[in-house]
Amino acid sequence: MKSETAAQLKYGGWGLVLGAVIAMVVGFWWGGWVTGGTSMERSAEAVLASRAAICVAQFMKAPDQEAQLKAFQATDSWKRSDFVTQGGWDKMPGDETAKGFVTRACADGIEALLAK
Repeated sequence: MKSETAAQLKYGGWGLVLGAVIAMVVGFWWGGWVTGGTSMERSAEAVLASRAAICVAQFMKAPDQEAQLKAFQATDSWKRSDFVTQGGWDKMPGDETAKGFVTRACADGIEALLAK
């Protein structure tokens, strides 16, 4: 192999590596790229937020909503998740049972509604 060809391959290889590193830095910093773990966390948070919003909406559309709001306010803060579970508002349409993390987020959402 000629020395010219070897030098071209050497610098071409380094250019390829450096270009890939620069593309990754630009992509992750400014391009909005994320890792798989971050993507999973964000999607789980979005699902939880939407399910909590559905739960709060189901609570607010209950026929005896005013009485339930008063009962919710009278309930101790650490028992509010149980109150939501007993009312059945934390069950998502199509699900047979409620998820615990949705129950707590729903209770927090109702508390935020009351704070307004």
